[in-house]
Amino acid sequence: MFSKYSFSKNRMAASLDSYYLATAIGQRARPRLKGTHETDVCVVGAGYTGLSTALHLAKSGLKVAVLEAEYAGFGASGRNGGQVITGQRVDQIELERRYGLTHARALWNSALEAKTLVRALIAAHEIDCDVAPGHLSAAAKPAHAAALAQAAAHLERNYGHTTRFVDKKDMPALVATENYHGGILDRASFYLHALNYALGLARACDEAGVAVFEGSRARRIRHGDGARATTDEGDVRAHHFVVACDGYLGDLVPELARRIVPIKNYIIATAPLGPERAGALIPCGAAVADTKFVLDYYRLSADGRLLFGGGETYGSQDVAGVDRFVRRYMLRVFPQLEDVAIDYAWGGNVAITLPRMPHIGRLKPNVYFAQGYSGQGVAIATLAGKLIAEAVAGQTSRFDVYESLKIPPMPGGIWLQEPLAALGMLWYALRDRLG
Repeated sequence: MFSKYSFSKNRMAASLDSYYLATAIGQRARPRLKGTHETDVCVVGAGYTGLSTALHLAKSGLKVAVLEAEYAGFGASGRNGGQVITGQRVDQIELERRYGLTHARALWNSALEAKTLVRALIAAHEIDCDVAPGHLSAAAKPAHAAALAQAAAHLERNYGHTTRFVDKKDMPALVATENYHGGILDRASFYLHALNYALGLARACDEAGVAVFEGSRARRIRHGDGARATTDEGDVRAHHFVVACDGYLGDLVPELARRIVPIKNYIIATAPLGPERAGALIPCGAAVADTKFVLDYYRLSADGRLLFGGGETYGSQDVAGVDRFVRRYMLRVFPQLEDVAIDYAWGGNVAITLPRMPHIGRLKPNVYFAQGYSGQGVAIATLAGKLIAEAVAGQTSRFDVYESLKIPPMPGGIWLQEPLAALGMLWYALRDRLG
């Protein structure tokens, strides 16, 4: 189990010191777009959303081209914690309050389908991405434990979803720390190697006949007559367009940029701990995420490392010394790892929305988008691609479940939304520390 990989740094992104890149399976360079390419659908972005959209469209018989500024899986899809958690980013009790029981139940059912879809794609396309079961939601405060207990009871009573609520005294038997006041163990959730899942989707797209162009940043998307997406060296003319850039959207579509804020999140991977020490660290074997607003999340890798995510920064600059920055958070949870070296440290953009729900919809009748997964994107982004493919084919009922959420713009306009969001995040981070 702990000797699966040969560790060779990917030269395409040597500056990103990522465990995922070091253990990538089957990554290969794809051509740049040069000249004019004509197709049925042009997808911008080769992360989970874009690749899933392209794959489902190609399976339906349409010609598809994907424009990727860097390489497949470059963004959050190749950098995240790899946790595939049951439900939406917002719990069902809150969703019922916001949207009503019928809409909340539709969102729950779609989230269940999203998990099933990820597993089905992995099986159908033989994607080697270290799937392992279990997720533990860990209460950072006593009040959070009470809320988790209520949520677990609500899911079992009203949705037939069984989890295990764990009291404070029993938490150290699941994860070797005294920090938590209780938790929910969900064996129906799972986790995976984030980049290898994305690369598997990219290979599936290749096999389905999708034209994936890497190193081909979309500079402009033009609607109406002569509709096209333009890069520095060419353009793609298409009947439909899909914007799937999430936290790497930049200023490509200002109307979409106003409804998300990219925040920078960071992860480290320790040196291999060895089977005995790794097993003692997280005896339940699950991925873990706590309930703080700026949360810690972590899990063991297939070769026995701890992958630990913690801390956020706001703005365009990455934090200096990611390994030292995240190590502080790790040692607050696991002081027993003081002697363990950090082998990899990386970060990337995660797009959040004001209500912490995904922003999915249409800009024009032939221009679709999905973004703003707010930290719960592995499964929901994959499903978004399938729903967009259905909508392109004229089947919009399931797509409308998300489009009807009507995600509001961030306050402050395009120039102030980042600093205002940063102030808000810092306030919540302060509340985390105050207890």
